[in-house]
Amino acid sequence: GEVDLPPDQQTIVDRIHAGLEAVRDIVGRVWLWIILGIAAGAFIHGYVPNDLLAAIMGKGQWWSVPAAVLLGVPMYSNAAGIIPVVEALLGKGAALGTVLAFMMSVIALSFPEMIILRKVLSLRLIAVFAGVVALGIVAVGYLFNALFS
Repeated sequence: GEVDLPPDQQTIVDRIHAGLEAVRDIVGRVWLWIILGIAAGAFIHGYVPNDLLAAIMGKGQWWSVPAAVLLGVPMYSNAAGIIPVVEALLGKGAALGTVLAFMMSVIALSFPEMIILRKVLSLRLIAVFAGVVALGIVAVGYLFNALFS
């Protein structure tokens, strides 16, 4: 087998191989979510009417930020995969804070994340975590909407 050397004893070739292996691992884990995010963004950009998004995620509705958080919870993506969706929503006229709240809820509060957390945390602790994070996300969404509208 191979012997793991401390970082200060690795050759440049060893470091390059380790870096390439890490890149291969990361790309292998996220490529599907990036493709799905691009597809969702393309769908929103091409087929969702501007008026619908403006009505749901526009600047004038007080409920748009909490609604965006609730819409994001059942979804699952990583940060790279949600970026095309965010770009499409902003291009359709959604408010910046509302879109940020949506993006943060998809990444931090998704059901799959809660299932993973259930393996190491109690339901009560998960509920407290989700509540605190959701309140923080809503606050950030309202703050950005107030600052940038």
